[in-house]
Amino acid sequence: MIASRLLRPLGLGVLLAVGCPAVWATELCVDASGKGACFSTINSAVASSASGDVIRVAKGIYHEDVVVGIPLSLLGESSENTIIDATGLDNGINVDGHGNPGLAHVIVSGFTVRNANFQGILVTDASNVTISNNRVTGNDVSLQPFAPGGPVCPGLPPYFVAGEGFDCGEGIHLSGVQHSTVADNLAEHNAGGILISDDTGPNHDNLISGNVVQDNPFDCGITIASHHFNFGPTDPSVGIYHNTIIGNTSARNGLATGEGAGVGIFAGPPGAQNNDNVVANNILTGNALPGVAFHTHAPFQGLNGHLIVGNQISGNGPDSDPGTTVPTGISIFSPVVPLTGIVISQNIIKGEGIAVAVKAPGAVDVRFNSLLGDVGIDNIGTAAIDAAANWWKCSGGPGANGCSTVNGSGVVTLPWLTKPF
Repeated sequence: MIASRLLRPLGLGVLLAVGCPAVWATELCVDASGKGACFSTINSAVASSASGDVIRVAKGIYHEDVVVGIPLSLLGESSENTIIDATGLDNGINVDGHGNPGLAHVIVSGFTVRNANFQGILVTDASNVTISNNRVTGNDVSLQPFAPGGPVCPGLPPYFVAGEGFDCGEGIHLSGVQHSTVADNLAEHNAGGILISDDTGPNHDNLISGNVVQDNPFDCGITIASHHFNFGPTDPSVGIYHNTIIGNTSARNGLATGEGAGVGIFAGPPGAQNNDNVVANNILTGNALPGVAFHTHAPFQGLNGHLIVGNQISGNGPDSDPGTTVPTGISIFSPVVPLTGIVISQNIIKGEGIAVAVKAPGAVDVRFNSLLGDVGIDNIGTAAIDAAANWWKCSGGPGANGCSTVNGSGVVTLPWLTKPF
């Protein structure tokens, strides 16, 4: 059942001449019909693989919950015709570092993953994982979104229960993952699109790039959510940090419940840590909550050092936490914990009643943006907002005839731009 063997030298070719060893990797094939001496199921190919092997999956429909516990490449022929249908099963693909400590160097590409009870593609406690060019859809079968007391997901593993809510039914979920890439995937019609969490361990230095995340009815398009609990001062390295969300489209998420931002950056229980992430050059439009929403709710949390830059934000909904009732581009809500190091720059925010709303103590920098809402900045709380060098829809500056306005105090607007940045 071995289609071919590939030579992978450990060193440069010149070193092989003096006797360096070589590592052999096996290339295996999977075909639903079992033809060509291929495996008929993906799991059987995985079970027969060794570290570094390549599994190529032919077009077809595979009714499996694929579990990967070793370094390998799992490559579908095309996401248009290579389908993992997980109806009645927990997940579509589970890159299981939680059960296989130290798991690294896994590639998953070229599949449609659909109809799982919990997650389409789940990655736990792993590093150097690449999830690319997949379509994940309909992966929310066990979610009970309107259960008494809030959404639940019966049967979810215990290490996810504390943060379950709408986090069951994600298209792609990374928990306790580092130095990994999620790129060029389509996540649609799940409960939520892409989730980055710390349910099983710290989550940091990941790249979420070039994905289209749309029409996920119950949750955010892209969620960065810390569920770490500690009722006291907390080391930020236990949470979520240094993730980059760049070049994605997040549209029309959360409309069934009003709970979905384009990108949500959240700290849940006391002790949650969610710091130093970058959200850049995304298109965030038509979501139930703002294009970017920051929320903290409890003491001992961290939600600092985020850079929101170069995004196009339009036509999103209000955020009841800071108390906006009109469409809002970016909302920041942190009634207990002062915020530091949040920079909002070079964004184009249009088609919103409020471009940026802040209800938090601390300081926020808002510079070089095009603030095209009726209200450019609404300072609902006590934050010190440095809002110099913005374009306020016309050259006269905030409050001039035809320009955006400022609500609240503590907002510095001088000097302003006389043309868009």
